Amino acid sequence: MSAVIIEAYTDWECPNCHFRERTRPLPPNASRMHPCPGLHGLTAPAVRAGSDCKVYAVERMDYLRDEEQRTGEDGKPYMSVITERADGTNDAHVFPGVAVWGKR
Repeated sequence: MSAVIIEAYTDWECPNCHFRERTRPLPPNASRMHPCPGLHGLTAPAVRAGSDCKVYAVERMDYLRDEEQRTGEDGKPYMSVITERADGTNDAHVFPGVAVWGKR
């Protein structure tokens, strides 16, 4: 008796850079992240290859004061990376500001 072994895999890509990868299937609701040079070096999600979507970084527009915020390679503070799909669904990966006590 012979058996057929089926290898399952998922192809990932980034619409903002040349990132491409093939992995075994991830658990449900898991994301494949990478440092994206197209989004100023921020950690951004890869999407399934062939997905009709847009991935972009959202710059923080309010005053930072004593908070520390993730910055991109361009030195600007960013608060999130958003993935918008053609079917109307979206995801947000948020970089929260961190308050520092005793800093002056």
